[in-house]
Amino acid sequence: MGNRPNIRFKGFDDDWEQRKVFDVAEVVGGGTPSTTNPEYWDGDINWYAPAEIGEKIYVDSSERKITKLGLEKSSAKILPAHKTVLFTSRAGIGNTAILRTPAATNQGFQSMVLHDDINPYFVFSMTDMIKGKAERVASGSTFAEISGKMLGNLEFMFPSKDEQDKIGCYFEFFDNLITLHQRKCDETKELKKFMLQKMFPKNGEKVPEIRFSGFTDDWEQRKLGEVFEEYSEKNHEELPALTIIQGGGTVRRDESDRAIQYDKASLSSYKMVRKDDFIMHLRSFEGGLEKATCDGIISPAYHTFHGDEADSRFYYAFFRSYDFIKRKLVPHIYGIRDGKSIDVDGLKSIMVPYPSYDEQKKIGDFLEEMDNLITLHQRKCDDLKQMKKYMLQNMFPSAKGNKIACISDNTTLPIYSDGE
Repeated sequence: MGNRPNIRFKGFDDDWEQRKVFDVAEVVGGGTPSTTNPEYWDGDINWYAPAEIGEKIYVDSSERKITKLGLEKSSAKILPAHKTVLFTSRAGIGNTAILRTPAATNQGFQSMVLHDDINPYFVFSMTDMIKGKAERVASGSTFAEISGKMLGNLEFMFPSKDEQDKIGCYFEFFDNLITLHQRKCDETKELKKFMLQKMFPKNGEKVPEIRFSGFTDDWEQRKLGEVFEEYSEKNHEELPALTIIQGGGTVRRDESDRAIQYDKASLSSYKMVRKDDFIMHLRSFEGGLEKATCDGIISPAYHTFHGDEADSRFYYAFFRSYDFIKRKLVPHIYGIRDGKSIDVDGLKSIMVPYPSYDEQKKIGDFLEEMDNLITLHQRKCDDLKQMKKYMLQNMFPSAKGNKIACISDNTTLPIYSDGE
């Protein structure tokens, strides 16, 4: 195994040293006070179970707390803050988190109380490496588990404390950026969900709770078949064959990662579909109507709907809503089990909201902006995760290569403004 990483901060060139976990930390297990004694519970001592860790970086407060008496009457031990990395040892080995307040754990942990010359975030950044080795040595007949002794004897490479600090700070910055964009993504999804509930009238109402200025008219209710025309034109002039993809939209069949097989000789019977037209399969209706994201042709098994005075972005939100699918679409389903189908004439008779086209477009613009923001933050989050993965592979020693690259002290990660 190499004793130097491929990428290092400028000024560090010493070999890394292979050390056991026992050499850098005290490994401490946990325990559970008797659950039948109320005097042991609802105190002020944090007490963690593995399920609470998940993908957290830091933990501050546990879901359940124990009393001082509960601590004394169990094998649980107080772990110090800012130098303890919690490590789940069973029922999901290898989830880690840095303790920010003193706490105890149940027996599902073998936590590492680090020595003063070890940086907690450096160790936290090694989570995947520690998890991989721990899983390989874990044992157990009911479920895999790693003991404190087994964890303590695992060996990893460690640099000087100064280099640990640099690396820990670097990956903490990475994780903060990832968390920032994931939070913005989640918040935008919640805002969109809230606005969808307010921007469409409730059952029996003629106007929504929230409207853009300048719109005051009552919303009409029209049959779906009056707003959208079903058509089956086959004059497609070599347009690509499409299929619906999981998660929404359409993709060319010859570019689908599902490697869909189809008889190209039958393409003459395929229906033409234009971008933003709606599509529904007789048997694949549980997700609501899907929207075509490009021009093409689609199997005769699908029904296609086009609306000249309908903004597809406005209706896509409605067609994918719980109100449409569960309250309006389900009553027109017939058959049992895998033989379920939808009554297309019944589908066309469903009453759908019909505000003015200008108001549809205004709402469509807003929803499209929300979707673009969600996509932006998710893409940034995914890009950062990929970049972090690459840097983790190259900033820790491995058996691969020894080409050394340096990161200068003023190197920064990509920071995105909200306007990008």
